[in-house]
This record gives sequence, structure tokens and C-alpha cells, in this order.
Amino acid sequence: MASWTRVFNDGKPFLAMVSMQLSYAVMSIVAKCALNKKMSPHVLVAYRLAAASVLITPFALVLERKSRPKMTLSIFVKIMLISLLEPVLDHNFFYTGMKYTTATYTAAMCNILPALTFALACIVRLERVKIGKVRSQAKVAGTVVTVGGAMMMTLIKGPNLELPWTKGRNHHIGRSGTSEDHKQDLMIGALMLIAGCCCWACFIISQARILKSYPAKLSLTALICITGTAEGTLLALVAEWRNPSVWRIQFDIKLVAAVYGGMVTAFGLYTMGSVMKVRGPVFVSAFNPLGMVIVAILGSLFLAEEMYLGRVIGSIVIVTGLYLVLWGKSKDQPQPRSEGTVARADRQMDTIMVT
Repeated sequence: MASWTRVFNDGKPFLAMVSMQLSYAVMSIVAKCALNKKMSPHVLVAYRLAAASVLITPFALVLERKSRPKMTLSIFVKIMLISLLEPVLDHNFFYTGMKYTTATYTAAMCNILPALTFALACIVRLERVKIGKVRSQAKVAGTVVTVGGAMMMTLIKGPNLELPWTKGRNHHIGRSGTSEDHKQDLMIGALMLIAGCCCWACFIISQARILKSYPAKLSLTALICITGTAEGTLLALVAEWRNPSVWRIQFDIKLVAAVYGGMVTAFGLYTMGSVMKVRGPVFVSAFNPLGMVIVAILGSLFLAEEMYLGRVIGSIVIVTGLYLVLWGKSKDQPQPRSEGTVARADRQMDTIMVT
């Protein structure tokens, strides 16, 4: 019995990460369905952040009522600025890019985030490259390979990989699951997704600085979601000011996308925080490609998204670059259970929590 209990406890981080990636994959499919129903990506972001704020704020108020530091004007302005990067701009670019492409393509492109974060960290001198060290060579090579994979996915299409369950469905659903009035434009979609990842990477770099002066992680998350809701709503009002009907929401897939998106945000925060404290940030990041695979399967089943050889090869190249970067980063860190790694895991959790 003791051995089974140990196996179960050792397997909980794996089960938690698989569950989290599954929830994100389902969110991608639900969001794509809502976008295909002509839901505005800007309105979707505003509603999703509002739902996340409602879910997270009560926990922050109760659990950190005694440990929450004093809010200052300087800290509040910084929170407003980083919330504009992530989740507002990042999510808007993300869903707009998804509208122009497919859920599978979007999930694959998001794997370039670690490489972009490393590149930006080098630019602002938060990351030092010692080209004579194998770990630095791996990170540089991984960045180059990841960017190459993203270009391959965008520029090379290749033959269609017909799947048994998609035969005859694409003509009825629309090409790769897109709506009839909004056909795919891979170049625009790819640029939107890359811009979103850049915003996300900038957020990751900026977040660590704020945590030093405002270490209440749950309260900071709630504040980011609340300010992000205000900023996202304002952006949506400006973008859709000629079309007020886009705000109308009924008991349909659009409502599901908004509410479920908030639930995924809250669940992802708790799951990543818990797992990172035990296994470290590299362990969490290593599961990102699993989400891409799940999205590809669900997208082909429910949206009849077509798979092309060029995009599959590009996805494999991106994942290869991702693991090169992650391997290099893992060599920079001590063992996951040390105090330094726990603190680093907390900081990493805060940077990814509103995905």
C-alpha cells in the first residue's frame, strides 16, 4: 500500500500538468469555435479577463489579507503597464492570430516563447551568454532553431496530410475550421502570434522587478486581471465602436468561451504554482508541446482542421529548439528543491499565470 501511495504522490505533478495542458487545449478549441461564430477577439479578451478577475479576487482578498504589502502609486502604475502587455495586448494578438489561422497553428507558434524570452533577456542584459559554455551554445542554437521552425510553418505548406476522420468534412465546415467570411491568412496570423509572444516575453522580464516590491503573488495576479479587464474593455470599445452588437452574448459558445477562459486562468495559476514549487519551471515548460499535440487532435476532430506536411515539420523544429533552450536553462539552475529554485519557480509562476 505504501508503495502505491508513493507512486501516486510521485505521479501527481505529471497528472496535474497533463490536466492543465488539456484544459488549455480545450480552451483553444472553444475559443476558435467562438471566433468562427464571428465573436470579436477583442471582446473575448475583455470577457475572459472579467471572468478571471471574478474568480481570483476573492481568494486574494481572503488568503493574503494579512500579508499583502502597502500599495503605492508607483507600484500601481507598473502593474497597469505590465497588464497592458500581458494579458491585454498578448491575448488580443493571440486571438486575432488564431482567427486568421487555426487552433493547431496557434498552439505550435506559442512554443517560440522561451526562445524570444531568452533573446530579449540578452538584449536587456538579464541573461549573459558565455559562448564557450555548452549551455549557452544550446540556448543560442535553440533560439535560432525555434525561429527557423516558425518561418518554416509560415512559408512552407507542403501536401495535405489527410486524416480518416476529416475526409469530406472540410468542404462543409470551411477550410481548416475558419468562418466563410474570414479565410486563413498565415502571414498576418503569424505576425500577430509573434507579436503576442513578444508582449508575453516582455511581461516575463518586467514581472520579476515588480515582485521585489510587491511580493503578494495572488494579489498581484488579481490586480493584473482587474486592470487588464479595464484596459481590455477600453481597447475593445475603441476597436469595435462601430459595431456595438458584438458585445451581445447569449447562452452559446461565446459565453462558454468567456467563462471557461476565466476558469482556465485560475486553474492554470494554481496548478503551475503548485508544480513549480516541487519540480521547478523547466518541468512545467517541458509540457508545452503536449498542449500542441492535444490541440492538433481536437482541432482535426471537431473543427476538421487540415494538417500540412510543412507545418508538421515546422512544429517539430520548433519543439526541438524549445527543448534546446530549456536544456540550456536547466543547466543554469540548482536542484529543483533548493530554496533558490523555489523562489525562482514562484517568480516564473507569476510570469505565466495569466496565459
